[in-house]
Amino acid sequence: MNKDKKNQFVPDYAVPPGETLLETLEAIGMSQAELAERTGRPKKTINEIIKGKAAITPETALQFERVLGISAGFWNNLERNFQETLARINEQKSLQRQITWLKKLPVNELIKKGWVKKHEDKVRQLQDILNFFGVASPEQWETRWMGAQVSYRTSKVFSNDPYAIASWLRMGELTARTISCKPFDAPKFRNALLSIRQLTVKPPEHFQGEVIRLCAEAGVAVAFVPEIPGIRASGATWWVNPNKAVIQLTLRYKSDDQLWFSFFHEAGHILLHGKKEVFIEGDGKNSKEDEADRFASDFLIPPKQYRQFIQSAKCSKAAIQNFASDLGIAPGIIVGRLQHDNKIQHSVCNDLKKRFEWE
Repeated sequence: MNKDKKNQFVPDYAVPPGETLLETLEAIGMSQAELAERTGRPKKTINEIIKGKAAITPETALQFERVLGISAGFWNNLERNFQETLARINEQKSLQRQITWLKKLPVNELIKKGWVKKHEDKVRQLQDILNFFGVASPEQWETRWMGAQVSYRTSKVFSNDPYAIASWLRMGELTARTISCKPFDAPKFRNALLSIRQLTVKPPEHFQGEVIRLCAEAGVAVAFVPEIPGIRASGATWWVNPNKAVIQLTLRYKSDDQLWFSFFHEAGHILLHGKKEVFIEGDGKNSKEDEADRFASDFLIPPKQYRQFIQSAKCSKAAIQNFASDLGIAPGIIVGRLQHDNKIQHSVCNDLKKRFEWE
């Protein structure tokens, strides 16, 4: 039997259980007055149940079972199905008035990336979007993603397109749920970062799974999520709970130096800053972002060795490769740092950077 919801019949009307009750009484030749007498219910209550104006309570269902010989479960199920159908019809009417809200969200991009299905019916499309975000209504979406309690809602990157940012963060949230993590352990996470630093010389098919595994062992879920139009973020960090942190990464600049700097920048937020904030890289500069920048720079390239290198070498391609080999990191990271510090031109040695693309 095909259980695909698109093939299931969803009625646009609700049949009250009183209709079945009336048919049952007619079939056995019992009047409403007699049923009232046998159950101890007022005649008015029996009449209101039949007209759909009163509900069949569990107690009444048991009384019907005794008098009519039809199980209480049957009557309870009729009432439950009636109330659920009635609620769905009312919800449909409410959502019909809110379908214009969909225009604010990157619906086509979410469909393209397989996070939601495409529906011709706009109400069903809205329902699928609400399911994706895990909220009951557009109003609850606004509270969850734009409310005063959202620590990043006034950020530059968030205000650029809050609906796109929220969609991307939700993609990361759902991805992180699939990653089983041990409780967060800061020393263990630092040790994991040392191992991950050595992975910068490896190709994505090798380092991606290892990064996820090593971080999960220390209580951090790493979610690789492609960016979507409308955001300028290359990474984000937040805490699911005090025992589980999330690092979310894009390939916004598509080069290894940017990817690894973003990763260690977000790792810096986890180790240096509180567990109640959400940090989005590309969010402008402040003291905490500067601290995370310094953490990433110094962890990847120790300051003393970096100073010695730029003082003693001419930053040639061969010198960069040798320095990277001595540090055990990808040469593209050295190139990116030298370009950022204006030690070499941005057009120099880019062939030492590795380029990444999403499959």
